Amino acid sequence: MEPSEQSGPQSDSQDVNPVFLQQLRELDIPEEAAKQALLHTRNVSAEEAAMYYFNKLENEEEGDDDLMFKMVFVVNMDLAMGVGKVAAQVGHAAVGLYQALQEKNSWREMAWKWDHSGAKKVVVQGTNVAHLLELQALAMSLSLPTYLVQDAGLTQVEAGSRTVLAIMGEEEIVNNVTGSLKLL
Repeated sequence: MEPSEQSGPQSDSQDVNPVFLQQLRELDIPEEAAKQALLHTRNVSAEEAAMYYFNKLENEEEGDDDLMFKMVFVVNMDLAMGVGKVAAQVGHAAVGLYQALQEKNSWREMAWKWDHSGAKKVVVQGTNVAHLLELQALAMSLSLPTYLVQDAGLTQVEAGSRTVLAIMGEEEIVNNVTGSLKLL
């Protein structure tokens, strides 16, 4: 699987690989839907785009469009971080998790749905690093994508300190992991 050789990053462009587009059209996928599938899968391959298209059709038939998604940030309250430091660490967690979401088609689709339904974000308090690791293990056991920030140690906390855990997924499932935690 080779990315398209067209100029510019595919996520910023409306160009699609014409060979992949033709392959999708041969599968009787409407042209606009094929283009959208290629854009959502970053022109990786016709196969990826076809899987995206047919999964999306299946999901629409099942009526899961009313599912709500959210991103939750659990801050390690055991660390002495100022307000600005916490804000920066939550920012790192958001970017890190969003990048991780690009690794799987199902996660990219979840990110797209999340983004187009208000991009709900919540910041809550975690007790300490052991608590963050426990929550991460639980989230991963539920197949939720996570990202744990480890600080570089240049300002307020020691290098390698685990500062914020980011979790994303269907709201009901995420609530099983973080629903009992206090808002920050």
